[in-house]
Amino acid sequence: MTEPTPVYEPSSDLRTPSGTLYSEAARDHLWMHFTRHSTFEDRSEGGAGHSVPIIARGEGAYIWDDRGKRYLDGLAGLFVVQVGHGRAELAEAAAKQARELAFFPLWSYAHPRAIELAERLTQHTPGDLNRVFFTTGGGEAVETAWKLAKQYYKLVGKPTKHKVISRAVAYHGTPQGALSITGIPAAKEMFEPLVPGAFKVPNTNQYRAPEHLREDSKAFGRWAADRIAEAIEFEGPDTVAAVFLEPVQNSGGCFPPPEGYFERVREICDEYDVLLVSDETICAFGRIGDMFACNDFGYTPDIITCAKGMTSGYSPIGAMIASDRLFEPFKQGTNYFPHGYTFGGHPVSAAVAMENLDIFEREGLNAHVHENAPKFRASLEKLLDLPLVGDVRGEGYFYGIELVKDKATRETFDDDESERLLRGFLSKALFDAGLYCRADDRGDPVIQLAPPLIIGQAEFDEIEQRLRGVLTEAEKHL
Repeated sequence: MTEPTPVYEPSSDLRTPSGTLYSEAARDHLWMHFTRHSTFEDRSEGGAGHSVPIIARGEGAYIWDDRGKRYLDGLAGLFVVQVGHGRAELAEAAAKQARELAFFPLWSYAHPRAIELAERLTQHTPGDLNRVFFTTGGGEAVETAWKLAKQYYKLVGKPTKHKVISRAVAYHGTPQGALSITGIPAAKEMFEPLVPGAFKVPNTNQYRAPEHLREDSKAFGRWAADRIAEAIEFEGPDTVAAVFLEPVQNSGGCFPPPEGYFERVREICDEYDVLLVSDETICAFGRIGDMFACNDFGYTPDIITCAKGMTSGYSPIGAMIASDRLFEPFKQGTNYFPHGYTFGGHPVSAAVAMENLDIFEREGLNAHVHENAPKFRASLEKLLDLPLVGDVRGEGYFYGIELVKDKATRETFDDDESERLLRGFLSKALFDAGLYCRADDRGDPVIQLAPPLIIGQAEFDEIEQRLRGVLTEAEKHL
């Protein structure tokens, strides 16, 4: 891909309207998310502080910093920019809608773009998932799904069903309810006590499965699914409302479902009258291939939660999509769902989402992912010859590379080693090498990749080569 002409003059001296250097204003006023700000504090001569990285521009699968350096966006921003950066048609859709109707809430009123988008989404959902409740993001969609599950069971005469089951190390969002469903203790400890009633079961990391199950995907899938039934029985089926599962679990490093897993989970949920929620905040809109990943894996949930890729990140939106069965009680008498968001289903965001889905259709992106995913996997699996690489796993355009101390024993790094490897070396080294991706240790240490869906073999090779160079150098830092 040729590098287009910048629309700005790259410079480390860019200043805010008040005349402050961007780097200083970012350090002094911008509170970044999930960020250790101590990294940027010591700016004295010879000090250890670093300037805040500033990404100023994007085009296709690439981004540029404020100094003009180019990086391959190996994470699609944050599992978001499916159709790539710099799509003028999405910006134009936003501007056109803002001129027509910039804002109106969905509180007892509707507007055309929300109606059109709701109908269009249900053309891709399985079964009778025909009711779309818009939010502004994935965490809000998860929060909405738990609240709906609680109220639904109250309305149908089962008021004690309120608990939820989710998986260890899974991430489902930052609102208090969604955070309770999240299975990462370190993400929750500073905000406890959280919403009660959330319980955890083992995830589907086959690389870390019990040894007798590591080579038998079907047996491991049955074992992992049966732990859900076990948890429901332990808590009491009359108290459990829902099971929240990502099609491919993100946190911990991309755990795909083993053979037969979701088929068995669906059976369990039906047996105990528990709702199956497919949290597709990351996996929907082509990340795995289909518009909704539950279609890729052949199961029909009761609820889908989604966000990120719906607009390719050009405007914020999310949704909870529920079955007609769950909506039925709300069609009766004075019943209603006392829940909502000011900006849920925002007209501009809905218009952008419609244009984004048009791009998917025009450019055949779902088929493109299905066709090229095996090539992406094959490119990344070349890294298995490196001493640090223990496992490469994932589906579609969504992969995790687990790093290990010893490949033969699968021994992982202790906390101090992981800190030095990921935060002390890899995160910065990958960025310096021109690859934006995620080095994550919320489970065992992994590098995560989820690039824009428009890329092909040339970019796969570039990702592999940049990773190879950094991981080879990393050996010297252990």
